[in-house]
Amino acid sequence: MNYQEVLEAARPNMGQVCKACAVCNGRACGNRIPGPGAKGTGDVAIRNYEAWQKIRVNMDTLTKKHPVDTSIQLFGKTFQYPFFAGPVGAVNLHYGDKYNDMTYNDVLVAACAQAGIAAFTGDGTSPEVVKAAAAAIREQGGAGIPTIKPWNYETIQEKLALVKAAGAYAAAMDIDASGLPFLKNMEPPAGAKSVEQMSQIIREAGLPFIIKGIMTVKGAVKAKKAGAAAIVVSNHGGRVLDQCPATAEVLENIVDAVGGSMKILVDGGIRSGVDVFKALAMGADGVLIARPFVTAVYGAGAQGVQVYVDKIAGELRDTMEMCGAYSIGEIGREKIWTCAGLS
Repeated sequence: MNYQEVLEAARPNMGQVCKACAVCNGRACGNRIPGPGAKGTGDVAIRNYEAWQKIRVNMDTLTKKHPVDTSIQLFGKTFQYPFFAGPVGAVNLHYGDKYNDMTYNDVLVAACAQAGIAAFTGDGTSPEVVKAAAAAIREQGGAGIPTIKPWNYETIQEKLALVKAAGAYAAAMDIDASGLPFLKNMEPPAGAKSVEQMSQIIREAGLPFIIKGIMTVKGAVKAKKAGAAAIVVSNHGGRVLDQCPATAEVLENIVDAVGGSMKILVDGGIRSGVDVFKALAMGADGVLIARPFVTAVYGAGAQGVQVYVDKIAGELRDTMEMCGAYSIGEIGREKIWTCAGLS
């Protein structure tokens, strides 16, 4: 099975909005929510994708040929590739009822572990979502990263207990989910967290903690102060705030501010192995890809995930070899060229 066949198999299962496009660039779904679209005008998802396309890679084949090593280490674990499946919630609402959050995460976690990467799992209003994700991660020896929404502290405590019981090697919070409607007007309050509140949550976790949804240097510095082991430069795929920058536009400044002192991941419109290479060249330690993994699961389950991972990995490996980088550590900023117009 190839990736085109996965897409064709996915289309009848994707609900009314997602078209399982050949390139998931935000244009077909626009601002359709429910659905995979972005908030407001829908342009943030589109600009996330387009910003990576303004970056070019520098070919260099006057090198001594070596085998290409795409592996990375993160929090003491070795992964075959520097990309991960991003967390997605309410899949049956946004993508169609072939899966729900529990069955989707069950397939995704196992398939990603088999493919040599890890899945970030999503969260939802039902406590069963994290419970099922934790069970799936436990079955894979802790190979997965549960991502908890910024609920009130008591709810977070309950979910962190499940994360720890699963043996997960890290935990995450998509703090930018504060902009999702179902988190507003909760009692006790949910949503944005102060540095002090986040520090308390991270201490409670007792695991390497990843804060997802950082888009400024100031935010990155605050995440570091709170004790985060890593951040994800992310605007939630454009789903929580209209008219914010693309992730590629802010990544380098954030890397310059906190790179080396914490791990930096990035998501948002990364759709090829070449895009993965660009993000690494800009200083990211790894990347997350979310929407296309949904399509892969809806198209062919675990096999679809493997096909998609192989596609991205093959593109990354080819780009590394053609640019004279035979390991992830050899991918630096001299390997890319940025067009005018990308700040």
